[in-house]
Amino acid sequence: MKNIEIGDFKYELIDNYRDAFVFEDFNNKFTDYFYEFDYIVGDWAYGKLRLKGFFNNKNDKCKDYNNIDNVKKYLKENCAYNCKYFILKKYIQN
Repeated sequence: MKNIEIGDFKYELIDNYRDAFVFEDFNNKFTDYFYEFDYIVGDWAYGKLRLKGFFNNKNDKCKDYNNIDNVKKYLKENCAYNCKYFILKKYIQN
């Protein structure tokens, strides 16, 4: 797995389906809005990168629509068929 640093946060690239992750594109799209999320999912549609934040199910902010356990459903229902995508997991230091 690949480690990614952006801002003061570290992420682990846990899924990179069809080599979807390109740091420069991710860095250009990423904003501080995503800092609170445990996971960031990026998918490609029509040549454009889309990002969505997800939480693990132990996080108080977790709802059905942003639960990482439902990411496959999200990819199937909200993304282009067989699209390139990646999943980043926030690295939490203890």
